[in-house]
Amino acid sequence: MARWAGAPHDARASRAAARSQPEKGADQTRIAGSSIGKRPRGIERTSELECERRIGPPQARAGLDPIILFFLLGVLAGVAQSDLRLPPQVYELLSILLLLSIGLKGGKELAAQPFMELFPQMAAVVVMGIVLPLLAYPVLRTLGRFRRVDAASIAAHYGSVSVGTFAVALAYLGSRQIAFEEHMPVFVVLLEMPAILVGIVLARGVTKDTQWGQVAHEVMLGKSMVLMLGGLIIGWIAGADGLDPLSPLFFDLFKGVLALFLLEMGLVTASQLGALRRRGIFLVLFGVGMPLVSGAIGAVLGAGLGLSIGGTAVLATLAASASYIAVPAAMRISVPEAKPTLSLAASLGVTFPFNVVLGIPIYLYYAERVHALFGLSG
Repeated sequence: MARWAGAPHDARASRAAARSQPEKGADQTRIAGSSIGKRPRGIERTSELECERRIGPPQARAGLDPIILFFLLGVLAGVAQSDLRLPPQVYELLSILLLLSIGLKGGKELAAQPFMELFPQMAAVVVMGIVLPLLAYPVLRTLGRFRRVDAASIAAHYGSVSVGTFAVALAYLGSRQIAFEEHMPVFVVLLEMPAILVGIVLARGVTKDTQWGQVAHEVMLGKSMVLMLGGLIIGWIAGADGLDPLSPLFFDLFKGVLALFLLEMGLVTASQLGALRRRGIFLVLFGVGMPLVSGAIGAVLGAGLGLSIGGTAVLATLAASASYIAVPAAMRISVPEAKPTLSLAASLGVTFPFNVVLGIPIYLYYAERVHALFGLSG
């Protein structure tokens, strides 16, 4: 199975590097492919010089990733009531580039893999998307004492996925040269839908009054779904050679686009802190505790599906993330009486910054420990 060693990069440079022969005595890294449920055949050592060329000197790696600092800058600017703002058109362009680049990369790798090999993993991920909101709902109802509609809405957010968090996870693993399966964007698309349906059922039950057609339209034709799914299809049809001319825009600029996107997300996060203060400490505890539990579930599932440590960490991150785009739009249509400020205060005010700054390294640790516990390698 193909592995993606971090954020998208120039495919032509990769092939040129692959054709070049290492000098005598030099070490070289090669991560062999594997099929579902199997570990890579072997990982050779990388020379210190090559490591430094790829991921920078040790001093640069010791601190926070620069993209995280962009997010923190946005939060601080928002809290300080700075007039810093990204124009809406710029933020829209950044979102489009980010979603398309993830979809294109995943589609390119799908073209190289038989679909039926991925089907068991895809089915398991859908089941996880159903289970997570079912776990969150009783906690919100009994301990948080939320109304039924509010508990269902918040639970749906935590069963779905954050594309921004997913992108940060890719960049984090890439900066450490940790390889992972390249079809992970497929899981992002799959996790958008089940939690929304579960949230609607939890809020209303199954009734003929529910506007299922409008909900389906909002979910399937929303911006994030169209761009991610469209990117997957385009990448699958075009393949690696067809996408080469697009690499400078969609792959080489990935981290820069993500940095600006996170700057805006920091500003948005700061705007949610007022609603968070009004609700009290429960949303803070839930916004941190639920991702830690969900991330552990994702890590166990990833190891059980035979994913690498990197792939397991990505799946754990997806499980731990909370939606702030697709689910709010769908809940606004299906459960209009639910208070969106509660869901966004938890997902954007607590969970998103927690995952971006602290959570992703924790989920990588989960992946490493689960693999060690199961006696798996790689």
